[in-house]
Amino acid sequence: MFKQNIGPSLCIDETSLSCGELYTVVTNRAGRGGRGTLVAMIRGTKSEDVIKVLEMIHLSRRKTVKEVTLDLSPTMMRIVRTAFPNATMTNDRFHVQKLFYEAIDELRITYRWMARDLENDEIQRCKEQNIEYVPFRYTNGDTRKQLLARVKHVLVKHFSKWTESQRIRAEIIFEHYPELKSVYDLAIELTNIYNKHYDKDVARGKLALWYNKIEKLGYGCFRTVTNTMQNYYETILNYFVN
Repeated sequence: MFKQNIGPSLCIDETSLSCGELYTVVTNRAGRGGRGTLVAMIRGTKSEDVIKVLEMIHLSRRKTVKEVTLDLSPTMMRIVRTAFPNATMTNDRFHVQKLFYEAIDELRITYRWMARDLENDEIQRCKEQNIEYVPFRYTNGDTRKQLLARVKHVLVKHFSKWTESQRIRAEIIFEHYPELKSVYDLAIELTNIYNKHYDKDVARGKLALWYNKIEKLGYGCFRTVTNTMQNYYETILNYFVN
């Protein structure tokens, strides 16, 4: 379905409503979630199908759209280029930062598997020596495996929002896994770049310096992040225009 709530600034994204079924949703930013926000809700994410529905809106109205905010998806970009030919495409900060936090979580999971292997080795060694296995615990009571599981939500929160127990857990994880501290600090740096509201040219330089720090880390999952972001560099930077 679609409505005629076309404004100069739109958002397009996919969402799962029920039973895992995906829908493409186009919204009018001026509606701010209230009346007049919904422009279109289309079952599926196939670009041809979404374009076909959006083209039911008269071209003269679609040409009035000046900006569309979207994720890091070539499919969504194709839809926008075709349906809204005069619109500037902007990758919203949520999806950009989410990409980086997913890479941090991948590193955390890698360490958790290593902790599992170490625990299994210790259990096997105790069995061979016919002694009771007593797991190693940090000062807050977490085992290695528990620490790496429980720190998941700590690593995606700004340090100013940590609870006291989360702060203690973060101090322990950063002491024993300094690589996680390095990438967490870079996540905060990215947040600060967005929050400073730099103009586009200044933001370009700030992000370039940030990319360089990521590349120096040498972790595969983070190279994927920087490569992806560089492929969408201009549309990411469009965030700093408005």
